[in-house]
Amino acid sequence: QVQLVESGGGLVQTGGSLRLSCAASGSGFGINAMGWYRQAQGKQRERVAMITNGGSIDYADSVKDRFTIARDNVKNTVTLQMNSLKPEDTAVYFCYVRQSITPSAYRGIWGQGTLVTVSS
Repeated sequence: QVQLVESGGGLVQTGGSLRLSCAASGSGFGINAMGWYRQAQGKQRERVAMITNGGSIDYADSVKDRFTIARDNVKNTVTLQMNSLKPEDTAVYFCYVRQSITPSAYRGIWGQGTLVTVSS
């Protein structure tokens, strides 16, 4: 069973930067994508960024050109560098891993979440 450990959240002023990290431990066999979601208070969880084994990256429009996702396929770690942070980036950020169960099915695994607060 894959377990995720996140780190790097905190409080930062508008325009500042934070770096989130997530390490997957346990059976990492079949992991084909890693990424980050976030959930602001009173809002639905939304995808922030995702990176596949092959290096394909997808960003939410709201974070393009400000956030950068990176991954180490050997260590099964994923990071999210967040620059030019805005108050609307305030949320709990969740690490997410997509793991294949069969050739046609997969499961999603979530981290415990780390709070990012951007003060105005």
